[in-house]
Amino acid sequence: MNLSNRDFKDAIYEQLARVGKAVASATRLELLDLLCQGPRTVESLAREAGQSVANTSKHLRLLHGAKLVETERRGTFVTYRLADEEVCQLYWKLRSLAESRLAEVEAITQEFLRSKEALEPVDRGELIGRVRDGEAVVLDVRPREEYEAGHIPGALSAPITELKNLVGALPRDLQIVAYCRGPYCVMSIDAVRLLRERGFDAVRLEDGVSDWRHRGFEIETNP
Repeated sequence: MNLSNRDFKDAIYEQLARVGKAVASATRLELLDLLCQGPRTVESLAREAGQSVANTSKHLRLLHGAKLVETERRGTFVTYRLADEEVCQLYWKLRSLAESRLAEVEAITQEFLRSKEALEPVDRGELIGRVRDGEAVVLDVRPREEYEAGHIPGALSAPITELKNLVGALPRDLQIVAYCRGPYCVMSIDAVRLLRERGFDAVRLEDGVSDWRHRGFEIETNP
């Protein structure tokens, strides 16, 4: 193929635009965020994203067409996973750029947190110190399959759907630090509220596993 300079540049930028078009959707960005936690079935992704299976499948096909996700069939179930860790990095960098450039992101977040009684986060440095010194219990309140795919070292699996049944086993003389999928995940907020209502000293960590990894910290992948 004998391309002119203009044809060459047009062809390259058209391919780059495939990725841009694939992520130019709020739903598809949420699906990527979910897949950053680990492989999921279509049904599981649909449930977590509040979408129908048919609509979720449509979005996933678009992401697959841009080579951002891969599939694996197990019986009647199709499991999706990120094509590469760089895809998660792309999502994280896009989120970071939006946070730094769009004041609306901070405004929406603060308004939501005020409605949730302004639960204050604990910074990651403080969390590391507390865990190292045995001064805190760290709870991963995501679904267990996400915990098994990767979690903060030392964290205990306590899915938000099961937390009410697990509080009796938690120590009351240590601070409880709950985390989930990142700053826009509400499971840790709900977990902290539940724990405080039962008399625990509980706080939330804004970072999720993908944030933890991107900051260069170790992740455990064993159940």
